[in-house]
Amino acid sequence: MNDWKELQTLLIEFRDERDWAQFHNAKDLALALSIEAAELNELFLWKNANEANVEKIKDELADVLGYALLLADKYNLDINEIMTSKIQKNADKYPVHKAKGNAKKYNEL
Repeated sequence: MNDWKELQTLLIEFRDERDWAQFHNAKDLALALSIEAAELNELFLWKNANEANVEKIKDELADVLGYALLLADKYNLDINEIMTSKIQKNADKYPVHKAKGNAKKYNEL
């Protein structure tokens, strides 16, 4: 499976088999995404990054990505399109000649 759409379809099939779409309004999907991201953050709390449990990171990251895919589906967004667009926007805001090796925000470059 090499495509976002394939993953999204698999996830939607999983959801629909369980009749969970009724719970997946945009607000709750966004909240769930945020909560799962916080659970991912918690794996790093009070540790060095290399001390975090990689198996748990995989699970929490999958949860984050899953809710992001469901939210994209809710608004009929093409993952490849929105990611490509965002990368281009960031490239415009952070040109290599100004941003390379620099962690400043675009308006401070």
